[in-house]
Amino acid sequence: MAFRETMELKYQEILKNYIKDQSETALYQGQKFSRKSIENQVTPEEIISLHKQLLEDMYPDLPKYVVHSFDILLEVILPYGVAYRENQSLRDQKRELRSEIEIAANVQQTLLETKVPVVDGLDIGAISVPAKHMNGDYYHFVQDENNSISIAIADVIGKGIPAALCMSMIKYAMDSPLENRPEPSSVLENLNRVVEQNVDPSMFISMFYGMYNHDRHIFSYASAGHEPGFFYDGKKDEFQEIHAKGLLLGIDKKTKYIQYEKQINQGDMIILLSDGVTECRTDEGFIEKEVLMTYIKKYADLSSQEIVTNIFKEFERRQNFQLRDDFTLIILKRDV
Repeated sequence: MAFRETMELKYQEILKNYIKDQSETALYQGQKFSRKSIENQVTPEEIISLHKQLLEDMYPDLPKYVVHSFDILLEVILPYGVAYRENQSLRDQKRELRSEIEIAANVQQTLLETKVPVVDGLDIGAISVPAKHMNGDYYHFVQDENNSISIAIADVIGKGIPAALCMSMIKYAMDSPLENRPEPSSVLENLNRVVEQNVDPSMFISMFYGMYNHDRHIFSYASAGHEPGFFYDGKKDEFQEIHAKGLLLGIDKKTKYIQYEKQINQGDMIILLSDGVTECRTDEGFIEKEVLMTYIKKYADLSSQEIVTNIFKEFERRQNFQLRDDFTLIILKRDV
């Protein structure tokens, strides 16, 4: 039976029991009744009206001033009832919005899904964790018939659902030209035209695009305003910042991007990342880049996937398990 159909009898029983002996049990039953009333969207003024009606039925000789006192109580509580209904409406909208965001996040994950390539002599690890439901970071791998690896890592300046949809568009814009293995600079120039023509002028995208030639062990790359990564020289046991400059995607459709090359030797690593790593903040301030390098050295004997996973856990702990920005870290390590 529906709660509203029985609420009068239930409340009458609770009221009689409390008037009779003022027991803790009756008070507890009143709390349960209150929670049920909230679940069934019974307003505060309805409860007061019911209370007044039951008292008049139970005590016909109840003094008129007591009865009238409930009228002023109803007037006082009326704004609370309005606020309660507005709050309930907002909660329902929030619940519906959260559900839609979860669906959108799942769709985004499906649309942007990419597999980490498996190549002899090259160990690759990747992790990308959104600070909220939707990820504004994006990475994508393509492996061709010669086992050469193309990799893109990008960040939308802007978060939430618009950023996620923008990333989905970028991913599909990339798929077609990648089949012909163009140079990184050409890929960025093609994507720049797509973004300039199709993305809101207030939204820009930074991207780093690289190609690893498995036969020559040459890493070719270009950047569109993206956070610079690092090379780790295994022989010298030192880090070098990746130097690559270029305008963000979507600003000027005629932009040309400079292409660079780097020889990758056995034991070397390529470290690519988003600014959620290098601009990671704690209560004490920003985490220095040297901290990242220390962690890479600390876990250097592990697989690349274990390295990026352990580094994320270290950064997560430093932020008290509350990411302030999307975190994306990719490591390519040449084994042989």
